[in-house]
Amino acid sequence: MKKFAPYLVILFIAVTILSSFKKNEQKIETYPSEFELLVQYLEENGNFINSELAPAIITASEIKENVKNNKYLVLDIRSESWFDYGHIKNAKNVKGPELLNYFENEIDPATFDKITVVCYSGQSAAYYASLLRLSGYNNAYSLKWGMSSWGDEFATNIWVKNSTNNFTDQLETISNPIAEKGETPTILTGKINGKEILTERIKEAFAKPYKEFIVKAEDAFTNPSDYYIVNYMDEEKYNLGHIKGAINYQPRTSLTTTSNLYTLPTNKKVLVNCLTGQSAAYTVAYLNVLGYDVANLGYGSNSYMNTLLTEKGWEGFSPVEIQNYPVVE
Repeated sequence: MKKFAPYLVILFIAVTILSSFKKNEQKIETYPSEFELLVQYLEENGNFINSELAPAIITASEIKENVKNNKYLVLDIRSESWFDYGHIKNAKNVKGPELLNYFENEIDPATFDKITVVCYSGQSAAYYASLLRLSGYNNAYSLKWGMSSWGDEFATNIWVKNSTNNFTDQLETISNPIAEKGETPTILTGKINGKEILTERIKEAFAKPYKEFIVKAEDAFTNPSDYYIVNYMDEEKYNLGHIKGAINYQPRTSLTTTSNLYTLPTNKKVLVNCLTGQSAAYTVAYLNVLGYDVANLGYGSNSYMNTLLTEKGWEGFSPVEIQNYPVVE
């Protein structure tokens, strides 16, 4: 029996070590990813994109009626040359990527009822206004149709030129199934709470030029399989016709953790298509902040089926949208 004693001691030590490992394994805790922390924070603090507040778009007529109202501020993000050519009275010329700094250091945003971002078409302004909203500036808006709604000279080479019917004969009308839920984006800011992560992601989003988020209709129709195409509109408009393979997502309700946010792929560019490119721009900003590889279909469905939209009264751009209000040169 004595000669077995060393072996018993070794066995006892081994069992003790294994038991210790198992206890340590049980103590290992899993922590939420930065993506999870960020989404949780956004959904608990306004959930802008998935609310009735989105998109925050203002019309030219409202701006015109309040041009002397010091509670209304217009920030024109077009080039300096176009701003000098003609702009809304009392508007300030600010570069899009500098808007966050302008809000934080140049003005007191809370003193204004509405701060409207203005661009050429309404799309880049919507993108930046969305980032400002996500930053907590709930009085940020974008001008519908951009300066194209203000006068003919601004609309000619923007909305008039890009409202086409070039792909009406290639529309698909079948309903495509939504993807299964999958992996979520990886975000690595090094921050440990949702608010700090959001701050870093917003800074990164402002640093990337909006033009890098645009996909043209020609590219989408030629290579639809290159994208996971989100038709961000109600079912009736989706059924009228869409790009091959496009999938219907309901505005304001579908991009939550309890709905279909997790069905967006992380291994493919997500192309968001709305009727005008303006609502989509708000959504693109949100998904970019969350870490998705995302793009906006320039000018939305107006870029390939303008007449159908106009006939239906569904946000089709037409001359009636151009107000021809006076400008300051």
